[in-house]
Amino acid sequence: MDQALDPVFLQRRRRIRLLAGALLFAGLLGTGWGVNRVLRPSVDAADIVVSTVRRGDVAQTVNAAGVVIPVHEEVVASPGASRVAKVHAKPGQQVAQGELLLELDDRDIRLALESLQEQLAQQENRIATLAVELEQKHKQLTSSIELLELDLLSARARHERNQKLRQSGLVSGEDLLAADLNVKRNEIQLRQQREQIVDNRRATAGSVAAARLQKDILNKQIAQQERLLAQTRVRAPFAGMLTTLVQEEGASVGAGQLLARVSELNNYRVEATLSDFHARLLAPGQQVHVEQNGERMAGRVHTILPEIQNGTVKLLVDLAQPHNPLLRNKMRVDVNIVTAQRKNVLVLDAGAAFNGSGRQDAFLVADGVARKATLELGGGDGKLIEVVAGARAGERVIVSDTRAYAQQDSLRISD
Repeated sequence: MDQALDPVFLQRRRRIRLLAGALLFAGLLGTGWGVNRVLRPSVDAADIVVSTVRRGDVAQTVNAAGVVIPVHEEVVASPGASRVAKVHAKPGQQVAQGELLLELDDRDIRLALESLQEQLAQQENRIATLAVELEQKHKQLTSSIELLELDLLSARARHERNQKLRQSGLVSGEDLLAADLNVKRNEIQLRQQREQIVDNRRATAGSVAAARLQKDILNKQIAQQERLLAQTRVRAPFAGMLTTLVQEEGASVGAGQLLARVSELNNYRVEATLSDFHARLLAPGQQVHVEQNGERMAGRVHTILPEIQNGTVKLLVDLAQPHNPLLRNKMRVDVNIVTAQRKNVLVLDAGAAFNGSGRQDAFLVADGVARKATLELGGGDGKLIEVVAGARAGERVIVSDTRAYAQQDSLRISD
C-alpha cells in the first residue's frame, strides 16, 4: 500500500524547484542583458559633449578664411634696369623713415646726367650767341638807317631846290624828275631797312624761343635723371617693419621690379576669402567676428573687392582693435561675417555633429539613452546654431561627432 511522503522531503523538493526557477529567470535576464549589449551599443558619457536646447539670440554667419595684413604697406620699386651694388638692411628688422636700405649701381644714370648737362650748356651758349648776333645786326641796320636818313634829307633838299629852279627855267624837267625819283628810292630803302630790323628781331626771337624750349626740356630730363639717381639709394618711405628686401649684392634688377616692402607696425586689418556663392549676402559695414586660437575680435566689412578669381571673392575687414598685440603679419585667422540676426529662438551649442543648416540626424539624450531624431537647423555663428524644429527647450542633444553611431537608432550612455 502507498505510504505518505515525508513532509521534510516535500519541503526540500519545493525549495529545489523554486531555486531552479529563480536560476532560470536569472539566466533569461542575463541573456536579455547580453543581447541588449550586442544590439544597443553604449558610449561613455566622458566621450561625448551634450548641449541643452534653450532660448537665445544667434547670428547667421558666413565663414571665410582670413589673413592678417598691415593697414599701411608701401612698395619700393627699381627706377630702371640696374644691379644691386650694396645691401644695408635685412628683412624682418624695424626701420626708421628715410633709413638707407640698399644701393643700386648708378653709373649709367650719372653718364646720362652728365650728357644732358653738356647739352644744356650748349643750349645756354646758343641762346647767348643768338643774343649777341641780334645785337650786332641791330647795330648794323641802325647805322644803315642813319645813313639812309641823311641821304633822304639830302635828296629832299636837292628836289626842293630843283623845284624852285624849275620855276625860273634854270633846271630841265628831266633833272626835276630824277631828283624826285631819288627821294622816293631813299624812302623805300629806309623803309626796307626798318622792316629788316623787325624781321631780324622776329627771326632771332624764334630761334631763342626754340633754344629756350630745348633748354626747358633738358632741365626736365636732368631733373628726372636726378630723381632716378636719388632713387638708386633705396630708403624706407616711413617707419615700420621691413618685410621684403632684395638681399643678393650684384643681382640684376629690372625697371619696376620690387626692391623692398615696408609695413606699418601694430596696425592691421584682415583680408578674407570665401566662395562667390555667398557674394550676394555680403555688404560693406556688416559685423565680423575674427577668431584665432580661441580669441574673438570684432570688426566690420570695409571693402568688397569687385573682381572674382577662381570662384572666390575677397573683402577687407577693419578691426575694432587694429593694434591688438596678438596680431601678426600674414597670420591666418577664421572670419565669420554676420549676415542676419535672430532674436529669442531655440539654440544649441555648435559642434561636430552638425554640418551647416537644414534637416540633419541627431541624438537626443534622456534617461541614460540617446535616441536618434531629425532636427531642422538654421543658421549659426560658429558658437551657437538655431534649432528650427525637432527639439524643444530643455531637451539635451549630443553635439560632438556621432559619425561612428550614424547607423544606430539609439545609444546607451554609460557613466
